[in-house]
Amino acid sequence: MSDLDIKHLEEASLRVREDVIRMSVNGGCFLGASLSCTDLIVYLYKNFLNINPENLKDPKRDYFFLSKGHDVPALYAALAEVGILERSRLKNHLKENDNIYWHPNRKVPGIEFHSGSLGHLLSVAAGVAYDCKVKQLNNKIIVIVGDGELNEGSNWEALLVANSYKLDNLIVIVDRNEFQANMMTEDLLPLNPLDKKFEAFGCEVKNIDGHMFEDIDYALNKLPYSKDKVSVLIANTVRGKGLPSIEKRADRWFCNFSEDEINSLLNELHTRIKSNLTSEKLFVR
Repeated sequence: MSDLDIKHLEEASLRVREDVIRMSVNGGCFLGASLSCTDLIVYLYKNFLNINPENLKDPKRDYFFLSKGHDVPALYAALAEVGILERSRLKNHLKENDNIYWHPNRKVPGIEFHSGSLGHLLSVAAGVAYDCKVKQLNNKIIVIVGDGELNEGSNWEALLVANSYKLDNLIVIVDRNEFQANMMTEDLLPLNPLDKKFEAFGCEVKNIDGHMFEDIDYALNKLPYSKDKVSVLIANTVRGKGLPSIEKRADRWFCNFSEDEINSLLNELHTRIKSNLTSEKLFVR
C-alpha cells in the first residue's frame, strides 16, 4: 500500500463534490453519476497518475480517459484541484465563452479525448496502450467506464483486441453505481455476474468499495493483476454519493437546480460529512 493521507483525500473529495453541485445550476449537469465517481477520480489525480500541469504533452505521462463523459463535472473539478485547470473556469460551465460543457472537450487542459457517445473510449485507450507498448514505455493507461455503458458491444470488442495484444498496461475501472440513465442496470439489461463476464473476455478482475480510499489504494497498487492481461477494477459506488436526498434515485440522473436549491444541497453535503465524522469517532470508542 502507498503512503496514504486519508484526511487529505477526503478534503479534496469534499471540494470536488462542492464544485460538482455548483455546476448543477443554470442548465444543470449529470449530478448523480458525477458524485458516484468523485472519490475514484480524486484518488487517481492525487495519489496515482503521473499527470500534472507540466507534463500534459509528455509521451511518458500516464493517460486517463473518462469514457462515461457525462460525469465530466467531477473531472473538471479534479483537474482544478491539482492545478491543471484554473478553478475560476468552473464558473463558466455551459457558458458560451468557454469549453466547460456537458461532455469532455480536448480544448480543455487535461482532457485527453472527447467523449459523449458511450462505449468509445475503451477502444481509444486500448489504442494508446498498444502504442505505448510498441514504444516500450512504462506508463499507465486508465479508462473509467460506466456500468450501463457496458451494454455497448464496442467495449467487449475492445477487450478482445486488448487481451490479444497482451495490453497489461491498460486498466479499466467500472463505476458500478447500478444505474443506467433513469433505470437500474439489472432491471434494463442485467450485467451480473459482471466479474465473470470480464474474465471470460480474458481480463483479470478485482472488486472494491469505490468510496473507500484504502480499498482503491490497495487495488491500484497491485497492478497489473496478471501479466499480459487487461486489469479490470469493479468499483461499487452509490449514485449521488454524499447527498442522501438524491442517493440511489433513478429520477436524479440529470439535475438542474436553482441557486437556493444549490445552497441547500451544499448544506446537506456538509451535514453528511459531519455526521460521518461523528459516527467514526463513536465507532472508535
